[in-house]
Amino acid sequence: MTIKIGDRLPEGTLTEFIETETEGCSLGPNAFKVSDLVKGKKIALFALPGAFTPTCSAKHVPGYIALADQFKAKGVDEIWCISVNDAFVMGAWGRDQKATGIVRMFGDGSATFTKALGMEFDLTERNMGVRSQRYSMLVEDGVVKQLNLEAPGKFEVSNAETLLAQLG
Repeated sequence: MTIKIGDRLPEGTLTEFIETETEGCSLGPNAFKVSDLVKGKKIALFALPGAFTPTCSAKHVPGYIALADQFKAKGVDEIWCISVNDAFVMGAWGRDQKATGIVRMFGDGSATFTKALGMEFDLTERNMGVRSQRYSMLVEDGVVKQLNLEAPGKFEVSNAETLLAQLG
């Protein structure tokens, strides 16, 4: 079943490549429980089929980076990008996109969280395995307040401009 507006995010773990070691976060891949990450926060979350892919790299991530200050001005605490890639790939892609400190680049390497959301997209026949559908959502304290799911092969409603406009 696909998650919908009003639902609470399912339990899950996402991984993030940490560039600078801090108390509680070691250098390299770190695993985080989604329920801990969203507690008391407003999150602009977007997900996409894969790191370093054309639309994702040329349009999706850059749009959220460009509008990050406007999201913050509307009360968004964090912006997340989730993809069915490992933390090493997401870290490298984040550096390539100059997203460090702007967009948190989370890996869902086995698509476990993506499947719990009902957002998986099977591209096995194209030799890409199970991926995430392209979508965006606004999450407040773990509850989905907005959800924008793209039709396959489209990039029309999960962009940063659409989610930002929904913040009012």
